[in-house]
Amino acid sequence: MLTDKVKTQIRTIYKDIATAMPQFRSRREQNYMVAEISKTLAGEYDKQRPIIVVEAGTGIGKSLSYILGAIPLAIASKKKVCIATATVALQEQLLHKDLPFFLQHSGLDFKFGLVKGRQRYVCLAKLEGMIGSQDSSQMAMWQTKPDQSQIDQLQKLHTDFHQKKWNGELDSLKDPIPDFLWQQICCDKHSCHRQVSAHHHCPFHKAREDVDTWDVLIANHSLLFADLELGGGIILPQPEDMFYVIDEAHHLPIVARDFSSGQATLRGACDWLEKASKTCSKLQNQLKTTHIIAPVQAMLDHITDTISLLNQVAHSCDTQPQFFANPEGRWRFEHGQLPQALIIQAENLATATGSGLKQFNKIVSVLTEAIKDGEVPKHQSEALLSETGFILQRLENLHKLWKMIAKEDSKKGAPTARWIESITGKQQDYLVCASPIEVGFMLESMLWQKAAGVVLCSATLRALNNFNHFAHQVGLSINDGTRFLALQSPFDYQNNATLFIPQMDNEPTDENYTDELASQIVALIDGEMASLVLFASYWQMEKVADLVEGKIPKSQLFVQGTMPRQQILQQHKKRCDDGEPSIIFGTGSFSEGLDLPGDYLTNLIITKLPFAVPTSPVEQAHAEYVKVKGGNPFLQLTIPDASRKLVQSCGRLLRKEQDYGRVTILDRRLVTKRYGKSLIDALPPFRRVIE
Repeated sequence: MLTDKVKTQIRTIYKDIATAMPQFRSRREQNYMVAEISKTLAGEYDKQRPIIVVEAGTGIGKSLSYILGAIPLAIASKKKVCIATATVALQEQLLHKDLPFFLQHSGLDFKFGLVKGRQRYVCLAKLEGMIGSQDSSQMAMWQTKPDQSQIDQLQKLHTDFHQKKWNGELDSLKDPIPDFLWQQICCDKHSCHRQVSAHHHCPFHKAREDVDTWDVLIANHSLLFADLELGGGIILPQPEDMFYVIDEAHHLPIVARDFSSGQATLRGACDWLEKASKTCSKLQNQLKTTHIIAPVQAMLDHITDTISLLNQVAHSCDTQPQFFANPEGRWRFEHGQLPQALIIQAENLATATGSGLKQFNKIVSVLTEAIKDGEVPKHQSEALLSETGFILQRLENLHKLWKMIAKEDSKKGAPTARWIESITGKQQDYLVCASPIEVGFMLESMLWQKAAGVVLCSATLRALNNFNHFAHQVGLSINDGTRFLALQSPFDYQNNATLFIPQMDNEPTDENYTDELASQIVALIDGEMASLVLFASYWQMEKVADLVEGKIPKSQLFVQGTMPRQQILQQHKKRCDDGEPSIIFGTGSFSEGLDLPGDYLTNLIITKLPFAVPTSPVEQAHAEYVKVKGGNPFLQLTIPDASRKLVQSCGRLLRKEQDYGRVTILDRRLVTKRYGKSLIDALPPFRRVIE
């Protein structure tokens, strides 16, 4: 229960923040969000299901709401808070603005920081190995022969670190480092063992010591899932001891699905497995202990079996080219069901890779002990740990994939999407892929059942004015005890913004639509100072850009892809500041996370409804599954997804309370189709002008 002491504390902090924050306006919606979050996390609604889903419209101040709703309660109940976001921009805002301000004015004593993945840190042992004496064992650590400038750059990193000019984080480097070079010196879970003395003072391990002292942790969605996949409590604190705040939660279903997917080549895997067998033999010769002999011999047998099985699958693909005779070069297995011969091969591969992984882990353990005991020279140990770490990572991935391919689907839930893609190169190869279609069951066991409490929030979670679609995607239900809350933006949409749907001769499915689109856009930007035109596809954006050439001065038009996004925004703002017209052409990525307040955007044009065409194998499998269950994929998947995306796109216009402007949607299907009214009604309450 939420104690009177915590309630009073929250109210007092809110008043103090209101006094300290310039131009602060107390909002009923924000007060309500704070109260509902704290009551839910305290178990006042459902002790077994302390989960709340909040859609907070633009202008409510959701970050302050969840910070104030979660942190005082967490401190009082000896819990920690993890705030997980999808974008770096929001992480930076929390780290450098929101949390420091809250700490200063709340009167609370807590520590916070940004948790980063291993690969954001340098491994000192690897770095020292790369810049050491250039004998054959040292040179073997380089993936390609280094030039002097690369060695000099790494030498400078080493010097800067030991002179305390650099803390070992990629993000704090003053001079950029090529990605291929960073990959050779960054920390990884397989080769950077803390028990090995050379790694005692690695920046990653020191950073992890800091994490243990933090009360509030900021992370991205991927790091959150990396921890959950390990069972929780490995990278982040134990789920049972933590309140999770998942901001930008509309990304959650896709991130969870992508994280749970697997893919691996056939002949490419055979190549690195051949190298792995040589590594095993080399280890047996180098290590004096007899403990290495049995696992190496067993591993060599498993590698032989695995290579044989992979070649069998590759041969099957070679002899059935008809299944790849499509534009994507893809053999998708309908309903996730494999041919009987492939089922047997997949089961055998799952067994062989699992056994191989078990033996290789034993080999790595023997190697680690030998290094700890000083039986392996330092310069050799780094190369061996890096080499075995690379193999172990690939073995884990290979086993994960074939386990997913071989596993029999549950009759209760959606099947796994399975497919093979043809890869044309020096040798014909194939990429085998598997992905869950729905991830709700996984989130239930990994997070919902374990967490001390969860807040899921975003400005766009509902579709067609309800939470049903999102709830199903993440495995929650309106009736399972989860709290759902939709808070309208406090902005005056009726007086500050207009939704305009003009008369048009063509709909997006018509041949002449793109030509009419270009004409409409030219007319709609005439006399406007700050315009953003959102397209549903790159090809249509580029086609319209060609059609308006000569009608819109080149100096006014900034097209996505012609320069970096940040540069487009900077030049657009400069023109607006100078009182000169500016137009941005962008696709879907410009409909989210784009903040152009005030006079930087007053004229928003959306070319067509954001209907996703099910071209990916996972989307196709999902639509197939809905049909099998007697449903309608267009109504159950496409329309809800388009509704959320359309709301998100319209949200680019009003970013602050005093903003104003017009949203134009150049898609008459909003008027002519039965689903159109539902899509319009789900939009913010703009003043409507429909021709």
